[in-house]
Amino acid sequence: MASVAGSEPIMPVALKIVIAGGFGVGKTTLVNSVSEIPPLQTEESMSVKSLGIDDLSGIEGKTSTTVAMDFGRITITPELVLYLFGTPGQDRFWFMWDDLATGALAAVVLADTRRLETSFASIDFFESRNIPFAVAVNCFNGNCDCTSEQVQTALDLEPTTPVVLCDVRERRSSKEVLLSALQVARAQAANRLVTPSGY
Repeated sequence: MASVAGSEPIMPVALKIVIAGGFGVGKTTLVNSVSEIPPLQTEESMSVKSLGIDDLSGIEGKTSTTVAMDFGRITITPELVLYLFGTPGQDRFWFMWDDLATGALAAVVLADTRRLETSFASIDFFESRNIPFAVAVNCFNGNCDCTSEQVQTALDLEPTTPVVLCDVRERRSSKEVLLSALQVARAQAANRLVTPSGY
């Protein structure tokens, strides 16, 4: 709880942001890089039972996976705190997404251009629930082989959906991703005030 000299303590507003995307795109890494508390993780080692079920194309070195969620927190301002909920990426864990998305102000769809098709399920999920989201392209090893505009076209996104090139290993970059999601949520809320439902 923050306070200003000579005034009542400021109760921060807590907002929920969901970090989603396909298997192995960097959701856990994003939460780790930006969280100001030790993040809660449900990482498990991958076993031979995942062979033939989890597609490791392009991420052959992956040895662990999120089986429930990641959780972290970041204070944007004394008045604004974000709670981050990272989803599991494999299809067999998608039944948890509805619970994780309940009450979310906005979301981030993390994308990997090597496997861009894994982003469609996340995009469809948030569009069908009218949850505003930003797309973040994780530039692995600092390399991006495409532009934001190319990703926007490839994913058939609305022009108002931001696409951010990022490196989720870096706190500053991950924070910019979260701010983009907040901005699109703010714009959508402002649009609802201007355009009443039913028109």
